[in-house]
Amino acid sequence: MIHRLNQPDYDRWACQIKRTGGCRQPIHLHGKVDHYDRATGRLLHRYTTRTEPNGVLRVPCKTRRVSRCPACAEVYRADTYQLVRAGLVGGKGVPETVSAHPCLFVTLTAPSFGAVHARREKNGKVLPCHARRDAESCPHGRVMSCTDRHGADDQRLGEPLCPDCYDYEGSVLFNAISPELWRRFTLALRRRFARLNGLTVKALREQVTISFAKVAEYQRRGVVHFHAVIRLDGPDGPSSPPPAWATADALTLAAQHAAAAVTAEVKPLSRGFRWGTQLDVRRITMDGDSTEQAVAAYIAKYATKAAECVGTLDRRIQPLDNLDALPVREHARRLIAACMSLGADPELADLRLIQWAHMLGFRGHFSTKSRRYSTTLGELRAAREEHMRAEEITTGRLPLFDEDTVLVVAHWEYAGQGLTIGEQVLAAALTGTRLPSTDGDRL
Repeated sequence: MIHRLNQPDYDRWACQIKRTGGCRQPIHLHGKVDHYDRATGRLLHRYTTRTEPNGVLRVPCKTRRVSRCPACAEVYRADTYQLVRAGLVGGKGVPETVSAHPCLFVTLTAPSFGAVHARREKNGKVLPCHARRDAESCPHGRVMSCTDRHGADDQRLGEPLCPDCYDYEGSVLFNAISPELWRRFTLALRRRFARLNGLTVKALREQVTISFAKVAEYQRRGVVHFHAVIRLDGPDGPSSPPPAWATADALTLAAQHAAAAVTAEVKPLSRGFRWGTQLDVRRITMDGDSTEQAVAAYIAKYATKAAECVGTLDRRIQPLDNLDALPVREHARRLIAACMSLGADPELADLRLIQWAHMLGFRGHFSTKSRRYSTTLGELRAAREEHMRAEEITTGRLPLFDEDTVLVVAHWEYAGQGLTIGEQVLAAALTGTRLPSTDGDRL
């Protein structure tokens, strides 16, 4: 810290850090950008990293994982919030009339793979975990009962009452097949909605568009479930209202039927999977618990998270890694071991379980949306970049030029990534971001 503070170019380094938003692991780039007059070949402007601190330009890592970089994850969360909310109330290129379209908030859960410790509440009172008056012992001699009232931070939450009885293979296979289950759910939803209104799927497309935005969330036991916003539009998407017969009640019935009907099979093992019996379908309203703001915030929050709540890692695990030495909870270790064991089967190679062992088998995108739901993350980022470029031109850091008459030639090379521990402390002070957690080799 003292070394960096006493450098003559500290002010410029601090300026770079502020422009990254306090990124914990900024990318270091060597290079330059030249602006030439297309007609005369005259050099109009040049930027080079030679005069920058350490000869590099620091740019944000742009990760979505809050465990790796809270600053960049917050930008991703805010973008996802705007994307989801725009599909509910308009804005960002979506007409405000979309707020009158029928819209549901649907939660699809995973089935049970064995009894786990859970925090149960009723009327604000915490109930015993698994209180059983005449609890039987499992084949491994463990009594399948727990009378503890678990706190919200109890480390046992999500762990099986009997690890030897728990279906670890089923858990990771469900994670791997869940994207296919979601795809089949969306198809079955459209088919059922069409049938409820006496139409074919082709005829439905000519009158109604069903749009969605969804996010995957890990439960403490290590399986994913999906939260989705599902909206009814007219044939032209959000710019056209759905017909009067396309109601939220009919969409609710279609969602309930599709969730119960769809299955997906891991064919090499002849093992089928379906959604859990717990299905939550709520209508999104302008007041109450399921408002458009609350739903958008809920979905955006989970767009930046992965499997950290299960106690696993946020990096890939190599087949040669010693699983016993990994700094993870025992439950997560068994899930990872199941991925490694199943992934070694050539018939299951398409599931890529070894590559996604750190995600406990799930390899899908955490947040997705249909094409017509609302704007895109790319459009939001492009608008932000254009705003920053306009600000640089206004302040004189970039020249004002006509793109048709100026040739821009850029050359960049990767030169590393990250900050020292002392630099992370300074960056946190400069930008008001929090420091990494204490875990042995980091502050």
